[in-house]
Amino acid sequence: MNHTDNKTGMEKVQPGADGENRPRVRFFDVDENSHGQRLDNFLASRLKGVPKSLIYRYIRKDEIRINKKRCKQDTRLTAGDQVRVAPIRISTQQATAAPGAELQAALRSAIVYEDECLIAINKPAGLAVHAGTGSPRGLIESLRHMGGEGSYRELVHRLDKETSGLMLIAKQAKALKKLQDDFRARRVTKVYQALVHGHWPATLNRIDKPLSRRQPTEGERIVVVDKAGKPAETAFRLLKLAGRNSLIEARPKTGRTHQIRVHCQQAGHAIIGDSKYTPAGQSQAEGKELFLHAASLQFTHPLSSEQMTLNAELRPSMSRFIQRYCRT
Repeated sequence: MNHTDNKTGMEKVQPGADGENRPRVRFFDVDENSHGQRLDNFLASRLKGVPKSLIYRYIRKDEIRINKKRCKQDTRLTAGDQVRVAPIRISTQQATAAPGAELQAALRSAIVYEDECLIAINKPAGLAVHAGTGSPRGLIESLRHMGGEGSYRELVHRLDKETSGLMLIAKQAKALKKLQDDFRARRVTKVYQALVHGHWPATLNRIDKPLSRRQPTEGERIVVVDKAGKPAETAFRLLKLAGRNSLIEARPKTGRTHQIRVHCQQAGHAIIGDSKYTPAGQSQAEGKELFLHAASLQFTHPLSSEQMTLNAELRPSMSRFIQRYCRT
């Protein structure tokens, strides 16, 4: 039996009956650094090139077990557990694409802050946080590849594919848990900037409307205002007028899917480039991309307890729009 040691646990490989060229049963021992981690995230960082959709399928088919017992994708691991993975056959089409040199260089230059337990990165617009349908590579898979074999990289929170801006990536399990606890407890201040249609009223500084997800018979899932939905509150501030449009600041008090986008729509000032939530007939000529940017995060450092404030520069296309249309 072959053994491979790394910082995040030990993999034990059982050869296939016909030699090393066939898919093999694999065993992963869970160490202290992975204690409390979700099974799907644990495997995604170890099964290089295997998309999460395939991992989920193997879990549903009972081809992945923890301590010989059935499990679910969100099962939390305990130090000392052993995860068994049946032989996985993966085609070239299924494999998660490795990041190219250009993307790796762009991501390195986008790092705003890094230390032994976390990375803060200014995510480019158009890059999904996870690989999936229509996204051959994602931010987290790219950072895992760049970190090298055995590196620990997990998303602390998420941004839409079309949204640019600041994201936190944990490099240690204990940092991940602390930061995610702080996000859930609303101890993290998130500040966004958006360019919206029309002149945003200076007096409109708060929208408190509950939201629900809907799945139309045809088309993509959307989020709508719904009295029976989950509470959703966003604080707003007008920053500048930009011709017929406005640059605003948004501070979500809750973290619902598409919260800022739907609240802007409800105010009658959809975000420029938001094809999903812009009312029919409203011009999209000003921008073909979603002009929403996660500009700042204020949080407590998970190890030192230092109060951190990190900022991410606007992407060039938004800056050019503001320079062209804004009047101070």
